[in-house]
Amino acid sequence: MPKVFDWNGYRFHFYANEGDPREPVHIHVRKGRDNAKFWL
Repeated sequence: MPKVFDWNGYRFHFYANEGDPREPVHIHVRKGRDNAKFWL
């Protein structure tokens, strides 16, 4: 899971070749145990 950057405890990352069929371009954001996914 390549990290894009960290900001105020938030970790922005992505997974290569995620999903089958592949999902639209998006980024995952994690802080502690909480997760979110944002489509770009």
